[in-house]
Amino acid sequence: MSNSFSNKVAIVTGGGSGIGKEVALRLLQAGAKVVIGGRDESKLKQATAQVDPSGAHVRYLAGDIALPATATALVALATEAFGGVDILVNNAGIFRPKAFLDVTEAEYDGFLDTILKGKFFMAQAAAKAMQLRGGGAIVQTGSLWALQAIGATPSAAYSAANAGVHALTRNLAIELAASNIRINTVAPGVVETPVYNTFMSDAEVKATLPAFNAFHPLGRNGQPADIADAILFLASSQASWITGTVLPVDGGVMAGRHA
Repeated sequence: MSNSFSNKVAIVTGGGSGIGKEVALRLLQAGAKVVIGGRDESKLKQATAQVDPSGAHVRYLAGDIALPATATALVALATEAFGGVDILVNNAGIFRPKAFLDVTEAEYDGFLDTILKGKFFMAQAAAKAMQLRGGGAIVQTGSLWALQAIGATPSAAYSAANAGVHALTRNLAIELAASNIRINTVAPGVVETPVYNTFMSDAEVKATLPAFNAFHPLGRNGQPADIADAILFLASSQASWITGTVLPVDGGVMAGRHA
């Protein structure tokens, strides 16, 4: 499988850290050319240097994915730099638990705009480019929280936005099948990424995250590599007869209550 992505061009949103950065690294190792998107230019610059020190096979673009113009710009960059788009890893998102009764309109808009609107118009721009190549593959990051509510992390707006991402997966699978474009989504459980540092201090993260190991029947939190492996499979030709699916990658949480 080492060269299974040679001659492929991929866009990875939320590629500056966590799952996105891990996916970008693995795609590059497997022979792909990659454009990474994200909001933080310095983080993207750093990630780009880490995943491809030569800089030959990677480009980055900073922008807010909630703006459709950002999606259009990512596709334009991939086309200009590498000739087109074959794979989209629709991964950008935000997470911050908060009680439903306290959520403001601005916070609600933030979740829906980044998670759902962002993925919607990014998929649209990428699909138009993929049609020019005769097909392609889209893999999205959804969420376990869209499949099940978790009392410890109240997140109604986040979960509703991700439920939209899951529904989008099925609808686009049907609409884009004739264009030979597949779309699938991975729904992760608790994965140890920098997203938790966006609302907790380092000390809080160290104290809180280990408590979630036992939440998963397999006894541990996920790592970016666990999710990246599933994303790469769904993006690859090995999954050529799989479209419209939502795959939980969650250490067994969706199987049932184990405690």
